[in-house]
Amino acid sequence: MYLLFTHNLNRNNMNNSIDAILSQYEKNTQPAASGNKVSSEDRLKKYFTTILPKGSTSGQKRIRILPTKDGSSCFKEVEFHEIQVNGSWVKLYDPAQDGERSPLNEVKKSLEATGDETDRQIARNYRARKFYIVKVIDRDNEQDGPKFWRFKHNYKGDGPLDKIIPIIRSKGDVTDILEGRDLILSLTLNKAPNGREYTTINSIIQDDKTPLHTDSEIANEWANDDTTWRDVYSVKPIEYLEMVALGEVPVWDTEAKKYVSKSESETDFGGSAPLKANVPVEDPQVSQEVDDDLPF
Repeated sequence: MYLLFTHNLNRNNMNNSIDAILSQYEKNTQPAASGNKVSSEDRLKKYFTTILPKGSTSGQKRIRILPTKDGSSCFKEVEFHEIQVNGSWVKLYDPAQDGERSPLNEVKKSLEATGDETDRQIARNYRARKFYIVKVIDRDNEQDGPKFWRFKHNYKGDGPLDKIIPIIRSKGDVTDILEGRDLILSLTLNKAPNGREYTTINSIIQDDKTPLHTDSEIANEWANDDTTWRDVYSVKPIEYLEMVALGEVPVWDTEAKKYVSKSESETDFGGSAPLKANVPVEDPQVSQEVDDDLPF
């Protein structure tokens, strides 16, 4: 059957994409020296996670990495702070990447400046960590369209990207819409000393060459999807980050249309009355961002 693909990615860009991925990987394996346009309801469908089904201790997931239109690396480097807010681990985008103030970085630098070893250890909790975000198709949930997979850069050389790079080097562009390859992730459920469960990716292997989809219209729709990670993952305003840096819990005040401190909201509204439309509520977006890795 003849398939017509109109994705505006030429062969030169495909080659550039491979070069960009490999160049990015080489750089990152050297020794270390908004408003969302996706609705809250749809955003849950946009996270790809390696979390296994409840009751399973091992399994597999199959994905297809989508190409970029401009030949850049499909693995976007983004830095997040991993920190506890109201008892839950969250990932907060570091605005220093955009040349803006970073309250959490300021706390880190202040602690380091004391020269005290205890402060230096505490400062590590405030550092930003490098993550990769890549757009994929989850073969088990194709009806959801493109999803975003966020995973941490592994400085020991044993992360997801470290397992994917050898495949790219030996098999070429796995994102090619005509002759790319699905990737099969072999997963195992593990448990940390504190009892928290997490998933380990034991291996990633490539499948045979296949088109992105046998239906050219669907393939073109996926390949030309304009959704970016910023449309899915939250980027918090400066006042939110300032509260977290002070050890406070930010809550969204639906009447004032801004974040306020939880302690402040309890003073203003009282802690016993049920929440109403104009009363501050816990930020729903953070809890929706599905992650399966541990905060270290």
